[in-house]
Amino acid sequence: MKLTAILNTNIHKKKGLVALAKSGDNEAFSTLIHENKRNLYRIAKAMLYQELDIEDAIQYTILSAFQNIKKLKKDEYFRTWLIRILINHCNNILRIRKRTVSLDQLSIPMSSYEDTYKDMDLQEAVFSLKEELRIVIILFYYEDLPSKEIAKLLKVPEGTVRSRLSIARKLLQKQLNLENDNLDAEDILNES
Repeated sequence: MKLTAILNTNIHKKKGLVALAKSGDNEAFSTLIHENKRNLYRIAKAMLYQELDIEDAIQYTILSAFQNIKKLKKDEYFRTWLIRILINHCNNILRIRKRTVSLDQLSIPMSSYEDTYKDMDLQEAVFSLKEELRIVIILFYYEDLPSKEIAKLLKVPEGTVRSRLSIARKLLQKQLNLENDNLDAEDILNES
C-alpha cells in the first residue's frame, strides 16, 4: 500500500516538474535532465563510440528539449520524448560520420572507455552487436522500456523489436559462450 502511494507521488511529482518546465521554470527542466542523465548517456554510448560524439549528442538533445518542451503534448511521455530526440541526434551524428572516417576512430580500443557497467564481457558483447540490435537491447534491458514503447521510439513495428531482441539474445549467448551453461543471455542481461 505504501509503495503504491510512493510511486503515485513520484509520478505526480514528475508530471508537475514537466508542467513547470513547460511553463518556463528552468530549475524544473534542469531537475528533469538531471534525473535522466544516466539514461541519456547509456543510450548515446550504445549508438556512438566516441566520447566527444556522445557529449555532442547529449548537448544537442538537452538544447532541443529545452527549446521545444512546450510542444510536448503529454507530460507523462517526457522521458520517451527526450530519448526520441537523443536517438535522432545520434542518427544525425552517425550519418555525418559515415561520410568521414578518421584514423583516430579506427585506433581506439573498446577497453579505453570508462564506464560503470559491472560485467565488461557483457558490455563488449553488447557493443559488438549491429546498431539496430544494440539499441533495442540497451532500451529494453538497461532502460526498462517495454517493447511497445521501443517500437514507437524507433518507428518500427513491435514485432520487429521482439525479433531484434530475440536475435540479439542469441548472438550474445553465442558470443558469451553460454551454450553449455545453464544461464542464458536474458538472465545475464537482467542481472546488469
